[in-house]
Amino acid sequence: MMEGLRSDEMEIHMVSSTESAEYRGLKWAVAHSSIIGLDAEWKPTVHGGGGGGGQPPPVLLLQIACRLINNNIDDKEEGVVYLVDLSERELLPSIYEMLKEDVFECRNVLKLGFRFKQDLLYLSSTFRSLGGFHTVEPYMDIAIIYNTHLQTTTITSRSRSRKRKGQNSLSSICQELLGFSLSKELQCSDWSQRPLTKDQTTYAALDALCLIHIFHVFYHTLLTQGALQSLTQLDSSASTLGLKQILQEPRNSTKILRTTVCEAVEMIRATMTKYPQRLHAVLGASLRKSSQDSIPMDYVLLQIVRQYGDKILLTESDGNPKTSRRKGKRKSSTGFTCREKRVDDTGEWHGPAPWDYLLGGDGCPKFLCDVMVEGLAKHLRCVGIDAAVPYSRKPETRELIDQAIKEKRVLLTRDAKLLRHEYLLENQIYRVKSLLKNDQLLEVIETFQLNICEDQLMSRCTKCNGRFIQKPLSMEEAIEAAKGFQVIPNCLFDRNIEFWQCTDCHQLYWEGTQYHNAVQKFIDVCKISSTT
Repeated sequence: MMEGLRSDEMEIHMVSSTESAEYRGLKWAVAHSSIIGLDAEWKPTVHGGGGGGGQPPPVLLLQIACRLINNNIDDKEEGVVYLVDLSERELLPSIYEMLKEDVFECRNVLKLGFRFKQDLLYLSSTFRSLGGFHTVEPYMDIAIIYNTHLQTTTITSRSRSRKRKGQNSLSSICQELLGFSLSKELQCSDWSQRPLTKDQTTYAALDALCLIHIFHVFYHTLLTQGALQSLTQLDSSASTLGLKQILQEPRNSTKILRTTVCEAVEMIRATMTKYPQRLHAVLGASLRKSSQDSIPMDYVLLQIVRQYGDKILLTESDGNPKTSRRKGKRKSSTGFTCREKRVDDTGEWHGPAPWDYLLGGDGCPKFLCDVMVEGLAKHLRCVGIDAAVPYSRKPETRELIDQAIKEKRVLLTRDAKLLRHEYLLENQIYRVKSLLKNDQLLEVIETFQLNICEDQLMSRCTKCNGRFIQKPLSMEEAIEAAKGFQVIPNCLFDRNIEFWQCTDCHQLYWEGTQYHNAVQKFIDVCKISSTT
């Protein structure tokens, strides 16, 4: 299993002009790569992906990670990733020609993606005026490879259902196979802004490069299981024989006749110790069907592609806009009639908040964080703010709205679709603009003018949002409260330490190293003047 990727191991190039050295480097790398990882980014829209009139949004950034021909698949080489800026319109014709001939339709390059069909659909729409794209071959979907050959976790009924539906995320696959967490906080960032931030470029590059590293795991899995022995047997034995002897051996000649021209040439190439340049010039030229510069795959990779490879084929129906099945007015359980409309203005807060005394509230800020900002809920609790989460794990829109109204909370979200509910715009919903949790916390504090002091820090249960009991527990009381519920570490028994218990879920907390580190973190994040 490979060690985790690090951002400092990557070589990242931003391609924004055909006159740049980065563009020339991209052309060379594509022509000399046997494996390419692909991903694409576009600006999130109100309709959750589609552009105006139901059309796919334009792709703004295309990530191309390359593994060069001369790098052995066992090498732990630095990653080379090219980020192609498709917002530069004059770049499109040259990129289109390269993608179509040297990448998507080139049989000498294996393309890796993660559920890449949607990305290809958006790319095809972006290049519609130039003819679009219809085929990617040969192709391997990392999601399918993982589900079929690489999944190592225990398969429970829940995970089996998720596996059938193909719902394993790329982040969870990276965590399991590569040992690092692929953060998706920047997935919905504004990819139209220029220049991109360093965090955005790192995130985008990792999304493409990790596909190649996961393929390496697949390769070594086949090797460990012995699946490659039959593929490499002829190649290793033929290296000591001449072409005449190979063809005279019935077993070998049969194998050669069953292979494609590309595969046969690779076997012949392994037997040649003289005139390698002449062989490459005479035979290699006949293999370059899609590009004059591409180089055939090695024999083993060809066999893997032949056995496990696939292709993406777009049809006319793939490009048709999807219409919603749910239309018209819907009535909530609180008696409100919801009229949906598209809202393009996702600007500042228009208050007052529902907890305002003028609206019959108690003056205490209360928020409801949907699944898109659930990490923000924990941060708010850490600074003493009442932050609830939805009752169910995958709530319907109506459930979110009803809960916010019933509990007099402001709904925090990054989902622009929720802003279509007109009656919530004034004082019931706020769309968080920041992407990282610390920035989101500061945004909410500033927007709603919340007063945060050091005494409030760590005063709520981060698990359930409950308050702590007013009186701390002694060690004896904590041991009694924890029986059959929670384990107290032995290292705490010899320390004079106080415990606190949540009044709702009864979770125990104590002022250890983790507590003090958390307090200092939020003092720094919220810029609180310490009283100590």
